[in-house]
Amino acid sequence: MTFWIISGAMALIVGGLLARAAWRGADTPLPAQADYDLKVYRDQLAEVERDLARGVVPEADAQRIRTEISRRILAADAAQDKAASAGGRPAAWVLALGVLLLGGGAFGLYWTLGQPGYGDLALADRIAFAEDMRRNRPDQATAVASLPASPTTEGLSADYLKLIQQLRATVEERPNDMQGHVLLAQNEARIGNFAAAAEAQGNVLRLKGDERTAKDIADYAELLVLAAGGYVSPEAETALREVLNRDEDNGRARYYLGLMMVQTGRPDVGFRLWDALLRRGPEDAPWIDPIRAQIPQVAALAGVAYDIPQIGSGAPARGPSADDIEAASEMTADDRMEMIGGMVAGLSDRLATEGGPPQDWARLITSLGVLGDTDQARAVYENALEVFTGDNAALDMIRAAGERAGVAG
Repeated sequence: MTFWIISGAMALIVGGLLARAAWRGADTPLPAQADYDLKVYRDQLAEVERDLARGVVPEADAQRIRTEISRRILAADAAQDKAASAGGRPAAWVLALGVLLLGGGAFGLYWTLGQPGYGDLALADRIAFAEDMRRNRPDQATAVASLPASPTTEGLSADYLKLIQQLRATVEERPNDMQGHVLLAQNEARIGNFAAAAEAQGNVLRLKGDERTAKDIADYAELLVLAAGGYVSPEAETALREVLNRDEDNGRARYYLGLMMVQTGRPDVGFRLWDALLRRGPEDAPWIDPIRAQIPQVAALAGVAYDIPQIGSGAPARGPSADDIEAASEMTADDRMEMIGGMVAGLSDRLATEGGPPQDWARLITSLGVLGDTDQARAVYENALEVFTGDNAALDMIRAAGERAGVAG
Protein backbone atom coordinates (compact mmCIF):
# COMPACT_ATOMS: atom_id res chain seq x y z
CA MET A 1 0.00 0.00 0.00
CA THR A 2 2.88 2.35 0.74
CA PHE A 3 4.12 1.87 -2.83
CA TRP A 4 0.74 2.81 -4.28
CA ILE A 5 0.41 5.86 -2.03
CA ILE A 6 3.85 7.14 -3.04
CA SER A 7 3.24 6.37 -6.73
CA GLY A 8 -0.16 8.07 -6.64
CA ALA A 9 1.28 11.16 -4.98
CA MET A 10 4.07 11.37 -7.58
CA ALA A 11 1.54 11.01 -10.42
CA LEU A 12 -0.61 13.80 -8.99
CA ILE A 13 2.39 16.07 -8.52
CA VAL A 14 3.59 15.53 -12.10
CA GLY A 15 0.08 15.99 -13.47
CA GLY A 16 -0.39 19.14 -11.39
CA LEU A 17 2.86 20.62 -12.69
CA LEU A 18 1.82 19.93 -16.29
CA ALA A 19 -1.62 21.48 -15.70
CA ARG A 20 -0.03 24.52 -14.06
CA ALA A 21 2.29 24.96 -17.05
CA ALA A 22 -0.67 24.76 -19.45
CA TRP A 23 -2.65 27.29 -17.37
CA ARG A 24 0.18 29.80 -17.10
CA GLY A 25 1.21 29.29 -20.72
CA ALA A 26 -2.12 30.77 -21.85
CA ASP A 27 -0.93 34.19 -20.64
CA THR A 28 2.01 34.08 -23.05
CA PRO A 29 0.51 33.82 -26.53
CA LEU A 30 2.70 32.68 -29.37
CA PRO A 31 3.27 35.07 -32.31
CA ALA A 32 0.38 34.68 -34.74
CA GLN A 33 0.73 34.18 -38.47
CA ALA A 34 -1.23 37.42 -39.01
CA ASP A 35 1.47 39.42 -37.20
CA TYR A 36 4.08 38.10 -39.59
CA ASP A 37 1.87 38.85 -42.60
CA LEU A 38 1.27 42.44 -41.44
CA LYS A 39 4.98 43.04 -41.11
CA VAL A 40 5.56 41.72 -44.62
CA TYR A 41 2.81 43.90 -46.10
CA ARG A 42 4.13 47.03 -44.41
CA ASP A 43 7.59 46.30 -45.80
CA GLN A 44 6.02 45.92 -49.26
CA LEU A 45 4.33 49.34 -48.96
CA ALA A 46 7.63 50.93 -48.01
CA GLU A 47 9.30 49.21 -50.97
CA VAL A 48 6.62 50.60 -53.34
CA GLU A 49 7.24 54.14 -52.09
CA ARG A 50 10.99 53.72 -52.64
CA ASP A 51 10.46 52.39 -56.16
CA LEU A 52 8.11 55.30 -56.95
CA ALA A 53 10.65 57.83 -55.69
CA ARG A 54 13.37 56.30 -57.91
CA GLY A 55 11.03 56.36 -60.93
CA VAL A 56 11.06 52.58 -61.29
CA VAL A 57 7.25 52.27 -60.92
CA PRO A 58 4.73 54.64 -62.57
CA GLU A 59 2.23 56.44 -60.33
CA ALA A 60 -0.75 54.49 -61.72
CA ASP A 61 0.90 51.13 -61.01
CA ALA A 62 2.01 52.30 -57.57
CA GLN A 63 -1.57 53.26 -56.70
CA ARG A 64 -2.88 49.87 -57.83
CA ILE A 65 -0.23 48.04 -55.78
CA ARG A 66 -1.02 50.19 -52.70
CA THR A 67 -4.69 49.28 -53.01
CA GLU A 68 -3.96 45.52 -53.21
CA ILE A 69 -1.54 45.60 -50.25
CA SER A 70 -4.00 47.66 -48.19
CA ARG A 71 -6.70 45.03 -48.86
CA ARG A 72 -4.37 42.29 -47.65
CA ILE A 73 -3.51 44.30 -44.53
CA LEU A 74 -7.19 44.62 -43.67
CA ALA A 75 -7.71 40.86 -44.11
CA ALA A 76 -4.69 40.02 -41.94
CA ASP A 77 -5.82 42.44 -39.25
CA ALA A 78 -9.25 40.82 -39.19
CA ALA A 79 -7.66 37.37 -38.85
CA GLN A 80 -5.52 38.65 -35.98
CA ASP A 81 -8.59 39.90 -34.10
CA LYS A 82 -10.36 36.55 -34.62
CA ALA A 83 -7.36 34.56 -33.32
CA ALA A 84 -7.10 36.81 -30.26
CA SER A 85 -10.77 36.31 -29.43
CA ALA A 86 -10.34 32.51 -29.74
CA GLY A 87 -7.41 32.40 -27.29
CA GLY A 88 -7.44 32.11 -23.49
CA ARG A 89 -6.88 29.53 -20.83
CA PRO A 90 -8.24 25.97 -21.21
CA ALA A 91 -11.20 25.12 -19.05
CA ALA A 92 -10.38 23.82 -15.56
CA TRP A 93 -12.32 20.61 -16.17
CA VAL A 94 -10.15 19.92 -19.25
CA LEU A 95 -6.98 20.21 -17.19
CA ALA A 96 -8.42 18.01 -14.42
CA LEU A 97 -9.46 15.39 -16.95
CA GLY A 98 -5.96 15.45 -18.48
CA VAL A 99 -4.37 14.87 -15.07
CA LEU A 100 -6.72 11.94 -14.36
CA LEU A 101 -6.11 10.38 -17.78
CA LEU A 102 -2.34 10.73 -17.38
CA GLY A 103 -2.32 9.17 -13.91
CA GLY A 104 -4.83 6.46 -14.81
CA GLY A 105 -2.96 5.56 -17.97
CA ALA A 106 0.32 5.29 -16.08
CA PHE A 107 -1.24 3.03 -13.44
CA GLY A 108 -2.91 0.86 -16.06
CA LEU A 109 0.32 0.48 -18.00
CA TYR A 110 2.24 -0.49 -14.86
CA TRP A 111 -0.48 -2.93 -13.82
CA THR A 112 -0.18 -4.64 -17.22
CA LEU A 113 3.59 -4.58 -17.70
CA GLY A 114 4.97 -4.20 -14.18
CA GLN A 115 4.96 -6.40 -11.11
CA PRO A 116 2.95 -4.73 -8.35
CA GLY A 117 3.99 -5.84 -4.90
CA TYR A 118 7.34 -7.22 -6.00
CA GLY A 119 9.88 -5.82 -3.57
CA ASP A 120 13.54 -5.15 -4.13
CA LEU A 121 16.02 -7.88 -3.21
CA ALA A 122 19.42 -7.29 -1.71
CA LEU A 123 22.36 -9.18 -3.20
CA ALA A 124 22.46 -11.60 -0.28
CA ASP A 125 18.73 -12.27 -0.69
CA ARG A 126 19.14 -12.86 -4.42
CA ILE A 127 21.94 -15.35 -3.79
CA ALA A 128 19.87 -17.12 -1.14
CA PHE A 129 16.89 -17.22 -3.51
CA ALA A 130 19.04 -18.71 -6.27
CA GLU A 131 20.45 -21.30 -3.88
CA ASP A 132 16.95 -22.28 -2.78
CA MET A 133 15.86 -22.53 -6.42
CA ARG A 134 18.84 -24.76 -7.19
CA ARG A 135 18.12 -27.09 -4.30
CA ASN A 136 14.41 -27.40 -5.05
CA ARG A 137 14.48 -27.60 -8.83
CA PRO A 138 12.81 -30.53 -10.63
CA ASP A 139 14.62 -33.86 -10.74
CA GLN A 140 15.64 -35.74 -13.87
CA ALA A 141 12.50 -37.87 -14.10
CA THR A 142 10.21 -34.86 -13.83
CA ALA A 143 12.14 -32.97 -16.49
CA VAL A 144 12.10 -35.90 -18.91
CA ALA A 145 8.40 -36.56 -18.32
CA SER A 146 7.57 -32.96 -19.22
CA LEU A 147 9.09 -33.32 -22.70
CA PRO A 148 7.44 -34.77 -25.81
CA ALA A 149 7.80 -38.47 -26.52
CA SER A 150 11.04 -39.87 -27.89
CA PRO A 151 11.83 -38.93 -31.51
CA THR A 152 10.36 -41.02 -34.27
CA THR A 153 12.39 -43.48 -36.26
CA GLU A 154 11.55 -41.90 -39.61
CA GLY A 155 14.49 -41.89 -41.98
CA LEU A 156 16.21 -44.85 -40.34
CA SER A 157 16.73 -47.97 -42.37
CA ALA A 158 14.85 -51.12 -41.44
CA ASP A 159 18.12 -53.01 -40.99
CA TYR A 160 19.47 -50.44 -38.55
CA LEU A 161 16.26 -50.47 -36.52
CA LYS A 162 16.37 -54.24 -36.42
CA LEU A 163 19.95 -54.16 -35.12
CA ILE A 164 18.98 -51.73 -32.35
CA GLN A 165 16.03 -53.91 -31.35
CA GLN A 166 18.33 -56.92 -31.20
CA LEU A 167 20.83 -54.97 -29.14
CA ARG A 168 18.11 -53.90 -26.68
CA ALA A 169 16.92 -57.49 -26.34
CA THR A 170 20.45 -58.77 -25.82
CA VAL A 171 21.20 -56.22 -23.12
CA GLU A 172 17.93 -57.02 -21.38
CA GLU A 173 18.83 -60.71 -21.34
CA ARG A 174 22.43 -60.01 -20.25
CA PRO A 175 22.23 -57.02 -17.84
CA ASN A 176 25.88 -57.41 -16.84
CA ASP A 177 27.23 -57.23 -20.38
CA MET A 178 29.19 -53.98 -20.18
CA GLN A 179 30.10 -53.89 -23.86
CA GLY A 180 26.45 -54.32 -24.75
CA HIS A 181 25.51 -51.34 -22.59
CA VAL A 182 28.30 -49.25 -24.17
CA LEU A 183 27.01 -50.04 -27.67
CA LEU A 184 23.42 -49.45 -26.62
CA ALA A 185 24.25 -46.03 -25.15
CA GLN A 186 26.05 -45.01 -28.33
CA ASN A 187 23.28 -46.13 -30.67
CA GLU A 188 20.40 -44.78 -28.60
CA ALA A 189 22.14 -41.41 -28.55
CA ARG A 190 22.72 -41.62 -32.28
CA ILE A 191 18.97 -41.84 -32.96
CA GLY A 192 18.15 -39.11 -30.42
CA ASN A 193 16.75 -41.41 -27.73
CA PHE A 194 18.81 -39.74 -25.02
CA ALA A 195 16.81 -40.99 -22.04
CA ALA A 196 17.50 -44.61 -23.01
CA ALA A 197 21.11 -43.71 -23.80
CA ALA A 198 21.55 -42.18 -20.33
CA GLU A 199 20.09 -45.28 -18.72
CA ALA A 200 22.50 -47.49 -20.66
CA GLN A 201 25.45 -45.26 -19.76
CA GLY A 202 24.38 -45.41 -16.12
CA ASN A 203 24.64 -49.18 -16.33
CA VAL A 204 28.12 -48.77 -17.78
CA LEU A 205 29.13 -46.77 -14.69
CA ARG A 206 27.54 -49.38 -12.44
CA LEU A 207 29.44 -52.21 -14.08
CA LYS A 208 32.77 -50.37 -14.16
CA GLY A 209 32.53 -49.38 -10.52
CA ASP A 210 35.77 -47.85 -9.24
CA GLU A 211 37.35 -48.23 -12.67
CA ARG A 212 35.05 -45.72 -14.31
CA THR A 213 36.84 -42.69 -15.71
CA ALA A 214 36.04 -38.99 -15.71
CA LYS A 215 35.08 -39.32 -19.38
CA ASP A 216 32.61 -42.11 -18.59
CA ILE A 217 30.93 -39.95 -15.96
CA ALA A 218 30.99 -36.86 -18.20
CA ASP A 219 29.31 -38.87 -20.98
CA TYR A 220 26.60 -39.91 -18.52
CA ALA A 221 26.07 -36.33 -17.30
CA GLU A 222 25.84 -35.00 -20.85
CA LEU A 223 23.26 -37.64 -21.80
CA LEU A 224 21.19 -36.66 -18.76
CA VAL A 225 21.25 -33.03 -19.87
CA LEU A 226 20.32 -33.93 -23.45
CA ALA A 227 17.53 -36.21 -22.24
CA ALA A 228 16.09 -33.30 -20.23
CA GLY A 229 16.13 -30.96 -23.23
CA GLY A 230 19.18 -28.97 -22.11
CA TYR A 231 18.14 -28.75 -18.47
CA VAL A 232 20.80 -29.59 -15.86
CA SER A 233 19.00 -31.64 -13.24
CA PRO A 234 20.25 -32.43 -9.70
CA GLU A 235 21.29 -35.89 -10.93
CA ALA A 236 23.31 -34.34 -13.76
CA GLU A 237 24.89 -31.85 -11.35
CA THR A 238 25.98 -34.68 -9.04
CA ALA A 239 27.64 -36.46 -11.96
CA LEU A 240 29.32 -33.25 -13.15
CA ARG A 241 30.78 -32.56 -9.72
CA GLU A 242 32.14 -36.09 -9.59
CA VAL A 243 33.85 -35.39 -12.91
CA LEU A 244 35.48 -32.26 -11.48
CA ASN A 245 36.59 -34.13 -8.38
CA ARG A 246 38.53 -36.40 -10.72
CA ASP A 247 39.53 -33.78 -13.29
CA GLU A 248 39.08 -30.19 -12.08
CA ASP A 249 39.89 -28.76 -15.54
CA ASN A 250 37.34 -30.87 -17.44
CA GLY A 251 35.88 -28.42 -19.96
CA ARG A 252 32.68 -30.31 -20.64
CA ALA A 253 31.78 -30.50 -16.95
CA ARG A 254 32.59 -26.82 -16.43
CA TYR A 255 30.42 -25.84 -19.38
CA TYR A 256 27.39 -27.72 -18.08
CA LEU A 257 27.91 -26.50 -14.52
CA GLY A 258 27.99 -22.96 -15.89
CA LEU A 259 24.74 -23.68 -17.71
CA MET A 260 23.23 -24.97 -14.47
CA MET A 261 24.26 -21.77 -12.67
CA VAL A 262 22.59 -19.65 -15.35
CA GLN A 263 19.42 -21.73 -15.12
CA THR A 264 19.25 -21.38 -11.33
CA GLY A 265 19.67 -17.61 -11.06
CA ARG A 266 23.46 -17.28 -10.81
CA PRO A 267 24.55 -15.91 -14.21
CA ASP A 268 27.55 -14.30 -12.51
CA VAL A 269 29.01 -17.70 -11.63
CA GLY A 270 28.09 -19.16 -15.02
CA PHE A 271 29.76 -16.21 -16.75
CA ARG A 272 33.03 -16.72 -14.88
CA LEU A 273 33.09 -20.43 -15.71
CA TRP A 274 32.40 -19.83 -19.39
CA ASP A 275 34.79 -16.90 -19.75
CA ALA A 276 37.60 -19.02 -18.32
CA LEU A 277 36.80 -21.79 -20.83
CA LEU A 278 36.93 -19.34 -23.74
CA ARG A 279 40.28 -17.99 -22.62
CA ARG A 280 41.65 -21.49 -22.17
CA GLY A 281 40.39 -22.84 -25.50
CA PRO A 282 41.20 -24.58 -27.74
CA GLU A 283 39.23 -23.17 -30.65
CA ASP A 284 37.87 -26.57 -31.71
CA ALA A 285 36.66 -27.63 -28.25
CA PRO A 286 32.99 -28.69 -28.54
CA TRP A 287 31.85 -26.27 -25.83
CA ILE A 288 33.38 -23.15 -27.44
CA ASP A 289 30.61 -22.48 -29.98
CA PRO A 290 27.73 -22.91 -27.47
CA ILE A 291 29.49 -20.58 -25.04
CA ARG A 292 30.24 -18.02 -27.73
CA ALA A 293 26.57 -17.97 -28.72
CA GLN A 294 25.23 -17.57 -25.17
CA ILE A 295 27.82 -15.65 -23.17
CA PRO A 296 26.90 -12.11 -24.33
CA GLN A 297 23.41 -12.50 -22.87
CA VAL A 298 24.79 -14.18 -19.73
CA ALA A 299 27.31 -11.35 -19.28
CA ALA A 300 24.47 -8.82 -19.53
CA LEU A 301 22.53 -10.72 -16.85
CA ALA A 302 25.66 -10.73 -14.70
CA GLY A 303 26.06 -6.97 -15.16
CA VAL A 304 29.35 -7.24 -17.03
CA ALA A 305 30.32 -5.13 -20.06
CA TYR A 306 31.92 -7.90 -22.07
CA ASP A 307 33.73 -8.42 -25.33
CA ILE A 308 34.42 -12.01 -26.30
CA PRO A 309 38.19 -12.59 -25.94
CA GLN A 310 40.39 -14.32 -28.43
CA ILE A 311 39.77 -18.02 -27.99
CA GLY A 312 42.69 -19.75 -26.32
CA SER A 313 44.40 -16.46 -25.50
CA GLY A 314 44.79 -17.57 -21.91
CA ALA A 315 44.68 -15.33 -18.87
CA PRO A 316 47.18 -12.67 -17.83
CA ALA A 317 50.00 -13.58 -15.54
CA ARG A 318 48.63 -15.69 -12.71
CA GLY A 319 50.88 -14.35 -9.98
CA PRO A 320 53.62 -16.07 -8.02
CA SER A 321 53.60 -19.84 -7.75
CA ALA A 322 55.58 -21.91 -5.30
CA ASP A 323 58.31 -22.27 -7.96
CA ASP A 324 58.45 -18.49 -8.38
CA ILE A 325 58.95 -18.00 -4.68
CA GLU A 326 61.58 -20.74 -4.53
CA ALA A 327 63.47 -19.22 -7.48
CA ALA A 328 63.77 -15.99 -5.54
CA SER A 329 65.67 -17.66 -2.73
CA GLU A 330 69.02 -16.42 -4.06
CA MET A 331 67.95 -12.78 -3.87
CA THR A 332 68.37 -10.56 -0.87
CA ALA A 333 65.44 -10.54 1.52
CA ASP A 334 64.35 -7.06 0.48
CA ASP A 335 64.60 -7.79 -3.25
CA ARG A 336 62.80 -11.07 -2.85
CA MET A 337 59.91 -9.57 -0.94
CA GLU A 338 59.68 -6.69 -3.44
CA MET A 339 59.50 -9.10 -6.38
CA ILE A 340 56.90 -11.32 -4.75
CA GLY A 341 54.90 -8.31 -3.58
CA GLY A 342 54.78 -6.90 -7.11
CA MET A 343 53.54 -10.18 -8.53
CA VAL A 344 50.92 -10.49 -5.82
CA ALA A 345 49.76 -6.92 -6.42
CA GLY A 346 49.37 -7.60 -10.14
CA LEU A 347 47.34 -10.72 -9.48
CA SER A 348 45.21 -8.93 -6.90
CA ASP A 349 44.44 -6.07 -9.30
CA ARG A 350 43.47 -8.46 -12.09
CA LEU A 351 41.14 -10.52 -9.92
CA ALA A 352 39.51 -7.37 -8.55
CA THR A 353 38.80 -5.95 -12.02
CA GLU A 354 38.45 -9.00 -14.29
CA GLY A 355 37.83 -11.95 -12.00
CA GLY A 356 39.42 -15.31 -12.62
CA PRO A 357 39.23 -19.05 -11.92
CA PRO A 358 39.32 -20.35 -8.35
CA GLN A 359 42.94 -21.51 -8.81
CA ASP A 360 44.01 -17.86 -9.11
CA TRP A 361 42.07 -16.81 -6.02
CA ALA A 362 43.59 -19.69 -4.06
CA ARG A 363 47.09 -18.75 -5.25
CA LEU A 364 46.57 -15.14 -4.20
CA ILE A 365 45.35 -16.12 -0.72
CA THR A 366 48.31 -18.47 -0.26
CA SER A 367 50.80 -15.84 -1.48
CA LEU A 368 49.42 -13.19 0.85
CA GLY A 369 49.79 -15.65 3.69
CA VAL A 370 53.44 -16.26 2.74
CA LEU A 371 54.01 -12.50 2.77
CA GLY A 372 52.48 -12.25 6.23
CA ASP A 373 49.67 -9.95 5.06
CA THR A 374 46.96 -11.85 6.92
CA ASP A 375 44.44 -9.00 6.90
CA GLN A 376 44.52 -8.77 3.12
CA ALA A 377 44.54 -12.57 2.82
CA ARG A 378 41.43 -12.76 5.00
CA ALA A 379 39.67 -10.06 2.97
CA VAL A 380 40.43 -11.88 -0.31
CA TYR A 381 39.39 -15.20 1.25
CA GLU A 382 36.01 -13.85 2.34
CA ASN A 383 35.47 -12.21 -1.05
CA ALA A 384 36.28 -15.47 -2.82
CA LEU A 385 33.74 -17.35 -0.70
CA GLU A 386 31.07 -14.92 -1.92
CA VAL A 387 32.22 -15.02 -5.53
CA PHE A 388 32.07 -18.82 -5.77
CA THR A 389 28.91 -19.37 -3.75
CA GLY A 390 27.25 -22.52 -5.07
CA ASP A 391 30.40 -23.92 -6.72
CA ASN A 392 31.41 -26.59 -4.23
CA ALA A 393 34.57 -27.62 -6.07
CA ALA A 394 35.81 -24.02 -6.14
CA LEU A 395 34.87 -23.48 -2.50
CA ASP A 396 36.88 -26.52 -1.44
CA MET A 397 39.90 -25.07 -3.22
CA ILE A 398 39.40 -21.64 -1.63
CA ARG A 399 38.98 -23.09 1.87
CA ALA A 400 42.15 -25.15 1.49
CA ALA A 401 44.07 -22.01 0.52
CA GLY A 402 42.56 -20.16 3.48
CA GLU A 403 43.76 -22.89 5.82
CA ARG A 404 47.26 -22.70 4.40
CA ALA A 405 47.25 -18.92 4.89
CA GLY A 406 45.83 -19.26 8.38
CA VAL A 407 42.70 -17.19 7.68
CA ALA A 408 40.01 -19.88 7.30
CA GLY A 409 37.37 -20.34 9.95
